[in-house]
Amino acid sequence: MAPPPASSRSGAGESLSGEESPAMRRLRRLSLHLLQPSPPADQVAESSLALAACAGRRVEGGADVAAALAAYLRGRHRAAQMRLFDFFRARPDLQTPVELTTAAHRELCFRQLRALVRDAGVRPLTLMANDPAEYFAVMEAAGGADISLGVKLGVQYSLWGGSVINLGTKKHRDKYFDGIDNLDYPGCFAMTELHHGSNVQALQTTATFDPVTDEFIINTPNDGAIKWWIGNAAVHGKFATVFARLILPLQGKGGEPADMGIHAFIVPIRDLETHDVLPGIEINDCGHKIGLNGVDNGALRFRSVRIPRDNLLNRFGDVSRDGKYTSSLPTINKRFAATLGELVGGRVGIAYCSVGVLKVAVTIAVRYALLRHQFGPPKQPEISVLDYQSHQHKLMPMLASSYAFHFATVQLVDKYSEMKKTSDEDLIADVHVLSSGLKAYITSYTAKSISICREACGGHGYAAVNRFGALRNDHDIFQTFEGDNTVLLQQVAGDLLKQYQEKFKGGTLSVTWNYLRDSMGTYLSQPNPVTARWEGEDHLRDPKFQLDAFRVSPLFIVTEICLMFTSCTDWKPSPQYRTSRLLHSVAARLQKHSKTLGGFGAWNRCLNHLLTLAESHIESVILAKFIESVKSCPDERTREVLKLVCDLYALDRIWKDIGTYRNVDYVAPNKAKAIHKLTDYLSYQVRLVAQELIDAFDLPDLIIRAPIGMQSEAYAQYTQYVGF
Repeated sequence: MAPPPASSRSGAGESLSGEESPAMRRLRRLSLHLLQPSPPADQVAESSLALAACAGRRVEGGADVAAALAAYLRGRHRAAQMRLFDFFRARPDLQTPVELTTAAHRELCFRQLRALVRDAGVRPLTLMANDPAEYFAVMEAAGGADISLGVKLGVQYSLWGGSVINLGTKKHRDKYFDGIDNLDYPGCFAMTELHHGSNVQALQTTATFDPVTDEFIINTPNDGAIKWWIGNAAVHGKFATVFARLILPLQGKGGEPADMGIHAFIVPIRDLETHDVLPGIEINDCGHKIGLNGVDNGALRFRSVRIPRDNLLNRFGDVSRDGKYTSSLPTINKRFAATLGELVGGRVGIAYCSVGVLKVAVTIAVRYALLRHQFGPPKQPEISVLDYQSHQHKLMPMLASSYAFHFATVQLVDKYSEMKKTSDEDLIADVHVLSSGLKAYITSYTAKSISICREACGGHGYAAVNRFGALRNDHDIFQTFEGDNTVLLQQVAGDLLKQYQEKFKGGTLSVTWNYLRDSMGTYLSQPNPVTARWEGEDHLRDPKFQLDAFRVSPLFIVTEICLMFTSCTDWKPSPQYRTSRLLHSVAARLQKHSKTLGGFGAWNRCLNHLLTLAESHIESVILAKFIESVKSCPDERTREVLKLVCDLYALDRIWKDIGTYRNVDYVAPNKAKAIHKLTDYLSYQVRLVAQELIDAFDLPDLIIRAPIGMQSEAYAQYTQYVGF
């Protein structure tokens, strides 16, 4: 696992300014401890002690590095999180044990939420309305104590409470806000049906207006319309926001009922005093799940349940006393889009909390890899498992990704907070696409990474007390709820294609040529195609090269315009970059197949291509934010370490998709080899500061909990747990 020779390492420890700092020189010197020549036999014992100490020792000034990193990573609401950590630490009765029945876990989870609200004095709905960033920080801290608690909090406040304040009007906020906030009104969010989840517009539950009694009648027309997987419904919920088709009798063509599309209604489901299920409502328990058993998921059937007309959440559409429908939005599709657009906070929260789960898993795996010693040079002490190149290859890119995702989701939360303040339409669209893409990409990555972390910890990773099983099972559903990941990635791809079409297909000649002029200016400033063979480390670690390799390039515009206006069919463009090539090629394929298969058939034929396009775009967004965060870091030493981590993230992603770059000759064979070699070496360098990078997450033992992932005396805690 020796690092590359010096000739290929030049510049590996350089700062953004191109000069190697004292901190990075110290790291380079520390790396030599694995390359020491074997000592004479009579010095083996003494040398062994030195080597063993070095293998687990922090780098010089490591505590300061970790502290500076932690200070940069901390959000402005870290103090609120620490108060919650202290609260749960002082309440052992609220801490989740390793083994727990479903019924006991549900009861504990509700007690945890009630204590957080009534004893710790947190008001989540107020936070969500006034400062979404602090609300998400609280949700992350609660999820750290127990992922079920974080999800139950999200159901109560993001979904049930969020639907009331975002889809309702003043009368609803006045009536329900305080009761939701203080947990007097526990509720649920009844959207998903047995036969329909992602396709919300096809929901079958109906809400028919009765002008005689001034009520809506909520009805489940068939078994396929039973509301399913409804969190808080099986045990604790007293209200539900029910999504149903609004039906107005006699107002359609020929006196037929008029279907006004999907709307949301507040439906009481249990008596506030007795907690008995109300007449006409049937609630059944969805039962034991593979994870998140602290959340009581239930199934709801409505049999002609009558609710007051005022229970319609009427921000985007209303029904008057005489049964007339009014809306500021002219079509069903626009009302539907506006309704779902207000619920985007759920996806923001899941993406943000998924990064928290990844940090916990990586922390446990890296700390154990630093602790565990296995094999080594002949007649010398065993070395740290993390000193093996294969282990670095598993964990260091994952650690780098944790940092990349951290900065990306912090930006997402900031954008969401700004969106709630301004209601800017462009920002709303941006947050919708960004939250869809980041939620899908990050949760998928985290799900895979937890299993890799478990494997990296060997047999001890299989012990329930070391948490990988619970983390994996509790997090797994993050890939499905609040939007199935495959569906969300299609939304990202659809938005990219929409922008592509608007810019190049529908513009006037003057607009097109103005854009082409600007694009050519950008293209001429980019590296010449000869850079396909450049393999120097300065070039590979240049943020411009990394971003150019990831993101959309204007070069495909040249091809498009050339073919459009000159019919220059023998034009052979220079190599295109990944996302731009994917975008251009999938647009051409969709156009081709739509002629014979129609729009839906063409989309389905190109579906895998579209998903790859969306993932590529999201990776470029993540990298751009990471690079920006590195440049914005005020502390030089911290900036240097972050630059190292950022380079590993970028080059590892390029290497994992090297086939794409090779297929279009964007990267020549020698350059591909150099990228691979440098990625391995960067993993090695990140290993040298791995402990500092992990400590900078600033996760208390209460959140880590796994004995093998503790900061000290891990084996002692582990043996004590099993009874020694």
